Amino acid sequence: MSDRSSRWQCRVCACCLALLFTFTPLGSYAEPSQQSPQPGLQQPALEETVVVDPSAPAHPFPHYWEQMFGSGRAILSLRDSYRRDLRDVKSATDFKYIRFHAIFHDEVGVYGEDPSGAPIYNFSYVDQIYDGLLQNGVRPFIELSFMPRKLAAQVTYNPFWYQPIVSPPASYEKWGELVSHFAQHLIERYGIDEVSQWYFEVWNEPNIDFWAGDPKEQTYDHLYDVAAQSLKAVNSRLRVGGPATAQAAWVDRFIRHCFENHVPVDFVSTHVYGNDSSKDVFGTDEMIPRTQMVCRAVRKVHDQVKASSLPSLPLIWSEYNASYKNEPDVTDSVFMGPYLADTIRQCDGLVDILSYWTFSDVFEEQGVVKQPFYGGYGLIAEDGLPKPSFNAFKLLHRLGAERLANDSQSALVTRQSDGAIVMAVWNLFLPEEKGSAKTVTIKFTGKSPPRKALIYRLDSADGSLLPTYEAMGRPIYPTQKQIAELRRAAELPKPETKTLQGGELKLTLPPQGLALIELR
Repeated sequence: MSDRSSRWQCRVCACCLALLFTFTPLGSYAEPSQQSPQPGLQQPALEETVVVDPSAPAHPFPHYWEQMFGSGRAILSLRDSYRRDLRDVKSATDFKYIRFHAIFHDEVGVYGEDPSGAPIYNFSYVDQIYDGLLQNGVRPFIELSFMPRKLAAQVTYNPFWYQPIVSPPASYEKWGELVSHFAQHLIERYGIDEVSQWYFEVWNEPNIDFWAGDPKEQTYDHLYDVAAQSLKAVNSRLRVGGPATAQAAWVDRFIRHCFENHVPVDFVSTHVYGNDSSKDVFGTDEMIPRTQMVCRAVRKVHDQVKASSLPSLPLIWSEYNASYKNEPDVTDSVFMGPYLADTIRQCDGLVDILSYWTFSDVFEEQGVVKQPFYGGYGLIAEDGLPKPSFNAFKLLHRLGAERLANDSQSALVTRQSDGAIVMAVWNLFLPEEKGSAKTVTIKFTGKSPPRKALIYRLDSADGSLLPTYEAMGRPIYPTQKQIAELRRAAELPKPETKTLQGGELKLTLPPQGLALIELR
């Protein structure tokens, strides 16, 4: 059985231990090793020199990591708290698309049947959902899921709290008609020039417990074929893709299926999480730390696409995070700052969109949220409390649109349109490691090095509300006064200004520290 054959079971196993890995500091920053550290052991002090050549070769650096975010299921987007969090993340990242499950869930009311079995469609909530997104400057990346009860061949639930039905349709003809009527309604309401800029992804993670078809892959292919052909019959400009699998699975065979059977496909999509096992993702026993798993999987699928009969298909990674479990020391912590920066570094050039799961903890896969910090996936915790991951995205948004070649494995060097150099540097350790501070010396080559640096910091003392929350005694239900105090504690401090001496800048990063540096 796969480690993620039931995401629900994995997510409620809060006592599960993460695999342990360590770094091998050898004077300068090194990638995580595959040896197990002694938990809590203080690492030796680290030093790194990053040499920056402003005339080095550069390549376009589209902000692929902030184009799309995942979220809780469709119906939650009607809540005021969801929309407030969406506006906050939009302001920080200017993201363009949102993806969520369950637009066809019965709670949205899309599909029913009359006593004779004839379909009845109701798009009232659909309109409210998509109107709300568009009014906030975000387009839907539509996941066509899950199966309406009246259309299901049998009622098979995924174990999530809101009980999505994951059965195949009783009638594939009616499934195709549902997709057709849904798409036609969207075009009539929003216009084809708008809807053609959206995406339609067929289902979610059909290789695990989100799909009860048997055999899984062949029945999913049929589900996809009917949906894709139905969409294109409505309008050929609609964009459709899949297979939206867990564990970076099926993509090569999915492309082959579409190519050989002349089935429309405009993009491919899949998922992976930092703590997925190499057995599930690669079929090996290799010990891959969570700091490397995502981009290792991205490269695998990227290479599959390039080697396929459709090598120009866009690759959209429609879910990822450092963990698919609830691990407060991972997704709620300052670890996410350097983790995200390093993931961006590793995945550059391999994927068109890398969608973080999720933008908000307005999220109910395990039921109603019971406390603010429980290891949820969101950038913003309950009560609109920004986590360190929110501030990481906010800082990394400032990176330029060109990336300059650089040998460092703990730095990104970019250039803005006005020529200014913007860098990110970090000090990454695995969450279970104590780590140690690192001194970073940035040396500029060339005749006219920058003179001043603005340094923005994210670490346990800067831009993290967690120390304040701990000092409060970790209240399960913070008061309004405490919420206001926590929001102030989450604010990034103003940048410090430093003057470069002889084209050099030196700074110290604490463990799990991230710095964003603007140089002029």
